[in-house]
Amino acid sequence: MEEEFSRVSMINRQMMYVHSFFIAFVVVLIGLLCVTSATDLLKTPLGKKISLGISIFWITRLFIQFFGYSTSLWKGKTFETGIHILFSILWTGLSAVFILTYLS
Repeated sequence: MEEEFSRVSMINRQMMYVHSFFIAFVVVLIGLLCVTSATDLLKTPLGKKISLGISIFWITRLFIQFFGYSTSLWKGKTFETGIHILFSILWTGLSAVFILTYLS
């Protein structure tokens, strides 16, 4: 990774690090919200709207899995195909949980 990033300008390298950090930070906060406020997400109008927003987040991530990356990155490669399938199932499940929470 260091070799690949060495060819990228400093601003682009730092933007990648910062954006990656904040994406991970948001995902952790979503997890904490689910653990600490599950009842509110299920039973309040605001919780349902938050659940809808989280479902849109995961549906978008699922969409990017299929249309944002080239299939040449995983197609015909056993390990990469397995990871692609595993994460596709994970994001489908997360999307379903949050859309069902919104609809309940």
